[in-house]
Amino acid sequence: MKILPGPASKELGEKIASLLGVEVVPVFFKAFPDGESYVRLEGEVKGEDAVVVQTTSPPQDTRLIQLALIADAAKRNDAKRVLAVVPYLAYARQDKVFLKGEAISIEAIARMLGAAGVDSLITVNIHEKNVLARFPFPAKNLSAIPLLAEHFKQRGFSNAFALAPDKGAVSIVQEAAAVLGCECGYLEKHRDRYTGLVSVEKREFNVKGRTAIIFDDIISTGGTIVAAANLLYELGAAEVYAACVHPLLVGEAEKRLREAGVKEVVGTDTVPGSVSKVSLAPLLAQALREL
Repeated sequence: MKILPGPASKELGEKIASLLGVEVVPVFFKAFPDGESYVRLEGEVKGEDAVVVQTTSPPQDTRLIQLALIADAAKRNDAKRVLAVVPYLAYARQDKVFLKGEAISIEAIARMLGAAGVDSLITVNIHEKNVLARFPFPAKNLSAIPLLAEHFKQRGFSNAFALAPDKGAVSIVQEAAAVLGCECGYLEKHRDRYTGLVSVEKREFNVKGRTAIIFDDIISTGGTIVAAANLLYELGAAEVYAACVHPLLVGEAEKRLREAGVKEVVGTDTVPGSVSKVSLAPLLAQALREL
């Protein structure tokens, strides 16, 4: 097995290789003046399992193309298998038709990766894990929620209240609460499919004077977390934290969260950035050991 860290996940790929004690094959990349991507493997992969580590957070399209090109290069250089480790899998939230005329984007992406040479895929907290059954190759979903919860546990947050910002995140908050040994609850969220505006149904939780941690898979614009934080403070929470696997934090999301009173955002390195305080290298290395 050899690790091929893509340009979007170079540090994570190198950490995984270190934990596994395997060789890193550097990937040279550049953009041509017209914006097209170029990649080249700077090492041998012949007869090896080539593990391409490349997240596909913004700019998603560029990073997806880079991933496909690295997979193609590995196959053309006689890799035995191409295993894609894609911590954040772009387009996964576009997994069904809501309005007439829409594409099912994640299925198109999966077919593209298969055509590029990907033989199997590992991702983390995909929005809807059942979609992986539609991929043209084996695909596995891992959960980073226990690692996030352990981060807060080590900081002494075992008496916190864990909140899911919507019903879809119930399993996430239950995972977190199991590690923290704390109470948990969830909100009913409503999003306008045309405007994207989010509202939450007011509910009662035992948070007065307590720390609350909002757990979710993705924080994108921050609208859902802001609505949840506002409600928690209305109910008397002493302080509110936000934890997510994929901290996209688009535009001024971080500023919006601070203004809503969120004391700290803790994310993982599926999306490298200033809030990526929990590394998934141990989780991903263990998954690769078990292949």
